[in-house]
Amino acid sequence: MAERPLSPHITVYRWAYTMTLSILHRITGVALALALLGLVAWLLSASLGADAYAALLPLLTSLPGKLLAALAAAALIYHFCNGLRHLAWDLGWGFERADARRSAALVVAVTLIGAAICIYVIFGRSAGAA
Repeated sequence: MAERPLSPHITVYRWAYTMTLSILHRITGVALALALLGLVAWLLSASLGADAYAALLPLLTSLPGKLLAALAAAALIYHFCNGLRHLAWDLGWGFERADARRSAALVVAVTLIGAAICIYVIFGRSAGAA
């Protein structure tokens, strides 16, 4: 018997951007699950009182903390947009090559624009202004 993969394998297919978006969808799902731990830590510290909150605040407001929050916001936007794309596929819409490419470009564009807006609103100079 010839040596062949038992199921379709990455070496069988020519790499396509849709594969990248699919892998990113899975990665952002895991990243969001991990980011949820940070959200729980923040809420828990707030519920434990001012001292616990004050102890966690320097970590959250540090550059790495802000970077992780910005990445979590971008991951949330991407995962949401690509999830809508997957829901459309579940309904049987957008399977044609041109439609798949168009929806992929739309997901990337909306993610970049939405993430830029969210990060500006959250961390921009005027975020604390009334």
